[in-house]
Amino acid sequence: MAEFKVVIADPKTGRAYNVDASGGAAGALVGKKIGEEVDAGPLGLAGYKMQITGGSDRTGTPANSSLPGAGRKKLLVAGGTGYHPKMDGQRRRKMLRSKEITADFVQINAKLTGYGEKKLEEIFPAKQAKEGKEGEAPAAAAPPAKTPAKKK
Repeated sequence: MAEFKVVIADPKTGRAYNVDASGGAAGALVGKKIGEEVDAGPLGLAGYKMQITGGSDRTGTPANSSLPGAGRKKLLVAGGTGYHPKMDGQRRRKMLRSKEITADFVQINAKLTGYGEKKLEEIFPAKQAKEGKEGEAPAAAAPPAKTPAKKK
């Protein structure tokens, strides 16, 4: 069965939330395409809608929203997803994954487009800072290590 790490971005706050999807939740995403708007209910976000914006497989191959199908293809690209040329006119043959979500994906990126009744802060509680004993302030961080100056 497929297992995904779904990274959901909230455009209102600029925060991103990680959700592990397996079983039925992952099955609800298989077969969808990049750019589609889907219900986030199976991921534990009742009433929320999200748009799939990208993803990658176990080898780190990024998904391209303009490639039809469900496999990997080696394409000559001049920029965009998966390749950023250093000079004008530079092209390179790169491996890219098609836009359809399959069980080969490991990470799926999405952004929220519709909001439910429950706030995201309630669904994803903030991680508490590590504190010392009761009543004590947290220990101060160690100063950064000095790096030797580079010789010219």
